This record gives sequence, structure tokens and C-alpha cells, in this order.
Amino acid sequence: MSHRNLLTIRLRHLVLVPVWVLTSGWALAQWQWVDATGRKVFSDTPPPASVPDKQILKRPGMRNPAPVAAAPATTETAPAAPRLPARDEQLEARKKQAEEAEQAKKKAEEERQAKARQENCERAKRAKATMDSGVRIATTNAKGEREIMDDKSRAQENQRIDEIMRADCSPAVN
Repeated sequence: MSHRNLLTIRLRHLVLVPVWVLTSGWALAQWQWVDATGRKVFSDTPPPASVPDKQILKRPGMRNPAPVAAAPATTETAPAAPRLPARDEQLEARKKQAEEAEQAKKKAEEERQAKARQENCERAKRAKATMDSGVRIATTNAKGEREIMDDKSRAQENQRIDEIMRADCSPAVN
């Protein structure tokens, strides 16, 4: 690149950069206010004199505009701002759905427990019938050896089966 081209480029930068800086300030010269109908208005000109100061959200040069909710209408002919419902219908629907899911889960658990109680009751009844039949019953001890139940161990087993039947064959108490 020649020396002359470098000078031309630098001269352009020296002239254009300040122009860009100055014109970018115009973008900051933006007004923002809430009009009589509750809508936000953006403009490069100030709002009309009828707009109160509390409805002006942003002035040129303001750093952090204060958040202002849509101001109520100042005239009687302007439509009122829409009211939010007192309760959130989506939240209510989700809450109801969660309660229904919890009830369904609780019901499924109760049904599972009732089924397990019924199965335990049936096993206990079969074991009781076997014990009452008088047939010799063999068990396996901790060493893996086979033993025939004597009268004492038979009485203990009968007592254990009776407790299971009292717990699982009677109606469930909640």
C-alpha cells in the first residue's frame, strides 16, 4: 500500500469516527411514555404537554429509567386497562392435577398393600391347614440339615401362623 493511500484511510478515520460518535448520540435522544390508552410510545420528540411527568418512562440522557406500570387512563372515554383474574387458572389446574396424581398414587399403594395382605392370608391359611392335618413336617436348620418338627416347634409355628392370619386376614384398619 502506498503512503498516499495510508494517509487517505487515516484521514477518513479521523473524520468519520467523530461523526459516528456524534450521530450515535441521536439514538440516545429517545423519549418513551405511556399514553392515555395505556400503550407505550417511543419517539424522538417529547410527549405532548397533556402527558404527566409520572407517565414519562424515558427522557434523552436518562441512564436507568424507573419502571412504571401502565398508568390508568386519565379520561373517561379511554378504555380501562385489562384486569388480571384474581386467581391464576393455570396454577389452579396444575394444582388440581397434582392432587389427583397424588390421590391416584395413594390409591395404587393401598391396592398393592391389600393384594399383599390377601396373598399372605392365603399362604397362612394353607400353612394352618397343613399344620392341623397332623402330617409330619420337615424343616431345614441353619446347617442345612433336615429336621422333623416336634410338638413344641409345631405349637410355635401354629402360634406364628395365627398371628399372621389375625394381621392379614382381618379387614384393613386405616
